Amino acid sequence: MKIDSEFQEILNYAHYWNWAPDWLIVKEIYEKIPDSYSVLTPFAYSYLEEVIRSTTSEYGKELLDENKNPKRRKVGLSLIKLAKEENANNTEYIKILNEVKKYFEESTSLDCGDNRSSVDHGYMHPRFWTKESFEKLIYDIARISKYSKF
Repeated sequence: MKIDSEFQEILNYAHYWNWAPDWLIVKEIYEKIPDSYSVLTPFAYSYLEEVIRSTTSEYGKELLDENKNPKRRKVGLSLIKLAKEENANNTEYIKILNEVKKYFEESTSLDCGDNRSSVDHGYMHPRFWTKESFEKLIYDIARISKYSKF
């Protein structure tokens, strides 16, 4: 899979100050060292979650409970659910959310880097991740990027 256009699509919509500089570095590293996917995958999953969060009421605010104590933000499947509820009128975005939901489902020993939890929580050692799963993730991030609200 050639993913040059996917990197460009991500850069087209990435937050200019917060994410675009890092994506330029990711692109440059991956072009020079294609086996770097195991180092880049956790970053990509963090970004995917942030893109989805940017389409919700949780983005860009400190969340407080009724006692004004910090409240945890939704993550994983709860975040997908919130994004779907708050963007219910955007059928194309909902379709993509349903497709990327697979990245947030419970990990199994067969995920091989195809799941955010197996990657970000150390469930699967990086030596088992694949270039193909990284490139598929980049492809999906590119597809969802145009819906970001950075």
